[in-house]
Amino acid sequence: MTLRVLSIASEAVPLIKTGGLADVAGALPDAVAPHGVAMTTMLPGYPAVLKALGRTKPLHQWESLLGEPARLLQGKLGTHPLLVLDCPALFQREGGPYADMAGRDWSDNWRRFAAFGRAAADVAGGAVKGLTFDLAHAHDWQAAMALAYIRFAPAGTPVPTVMTIHNMAFQGYYGSDIFALLELPSWAWTYDGVEYHGGVGFLKAGLESASAITTVSPTYAREIRQPAFGMGLEGLIDSRGDRVTGIVNGIDPAVWNPETDKHLLQRYSWRSIARRSANKRALEREFHLDQSDGPLFVCISRLTWQKGIDVLLEVIDHMVGLGGRLALLGAGDPAMEAGLHAAAARHPGKVALRIGYDEALSHRLQGGGDVILVPSRFEPCGLTQLYGLAYGCVPLVAHTGGLADTVVDANLAAIQAGAATGIQFAGVTYPSFADAITRTINLYHQRDTWTQMQRTGMKTDFSWKRSGQAYAALYRQLAGAE
Repeated sequence: MTLRVLSIASEAVPLIKTGGLADVAGALPDAVAPHGVAMTTMLPGYPAVLKALGRTKPLHQWESLLGEPARLLQGKLGTHPLLVLDCPALFQREGGPYADMAGRDWSDNWRRFAAFGRAAADVAGGAVKGLTFDLAHAHDWQAAMALAYIRFAPAGTPVPTVMTIHNMAFQGYYGSDIFALLELPSWAWTYDGVEYHGGVGFLKAGLESASAITTVSPTYAREIRQPAFGMGLEGLIDSRGDRVTGIVNGIDPAVWNPETDKHLLQRYSWRSIARRSANKRALEREFHLDQSDGPLFVCISRLTWQKGIDVLLEVIDHMVGLGGRLALLGAGDPAMEAGLHAAAARHPGKVALRIGYDEALSHRLQGGGDVILVPSRFEPCGLTQLYGLAYGCVPLVAHTGGLADTVVDANLAAIQAGAATGIQFAGVTYPSFADAITRTINLYHQRDTWTQMQRTGMKTDFSWKRSGQAYAALYRQLAGAE
């Protein structure tokens, strides 16, 4: 039996991306297809999405979708069905998916993503002629209200639902005054409904309404039951018991593969890992760094407190003092950007950065760097370390979330067993991070050990194969199709 699943997301590669959510939403249809799941993805009609869609006839129309006219369009996401909510008043605007050109959140984000959720609930319930689904899968707070509408105001037959948390820090919380405008029944305003601390919690509403909750690593699924990671929702998560599971994200080997990567000067495999040195020399030239036999640390990150960039700033002098160099790509907090510029000025030829995001450059950093730094205070899954493993760019990561699940620390037992793939450190503080830097540089100079770590990481399977199977099994369980 083929299961028909509606995946509801605010972004998906290759059409629109601000972070890892897009990678997951874009990869899921291919990941679950071999396991008897036909997935249709539903996205908002941002300008970039409509441009890629081209001209198409509407499948359905709403005269008033939370007060605005809207249409449902169809297209393709790769080889899989795509539905797009074309609502010009809400989504046809310059800027990003969630913020304006100046980086300020759209003031009507609550209406934009509530309308998106209402439309998705209609589609999931069979309100659109010719479309039927066995299950709805919502991603993060922007899609979470779909599950609340399915539960409290179904347009047709309610279906089982899955809510996936990609980052608990982003919850979509708004004042109580919007509740009357959501077109939900009054009984949805309860502590186990959409009400949250006197306002409306979008993610909270989805978590309360979901048949099952997933997050993007087993460790993060445990961590969000604790106040330090649950962001106020730890009690709710704990109350859902075994309905909360963690499924690690995968990466697309068609995109992230050093043997075929068009962005690299020299392609290579774990068998021909010595070829990486040409990429390292090219990266040094590109960033105007001194050529050296010492380790080249790289970092590709949002420059935020969550990502531990403040502590990275503290350890740069220590890193350089031990013979390390740093090439960084990212953007974010202006104070952190300024601190990195100051470090580069303090250490010319040793520290360099590019502010912004560049997909091709991120590939070159993974293909030429020796160590990829991921010092996050919390990381639901993380993809950067997975790319590092695939490219032989050894991850140095904080022991949290998916970082802990995917990187095997180079302790003595793991090294002797040939299982080590990276370096972990506990607690994002100067002493622990600096100690990890020292340990990494010492390991780097043990060439046989280092090469073994690179090869072990490159041979590890972090494709979507296992994760796709896990999602499909969950879908079948919820739909009663086992």
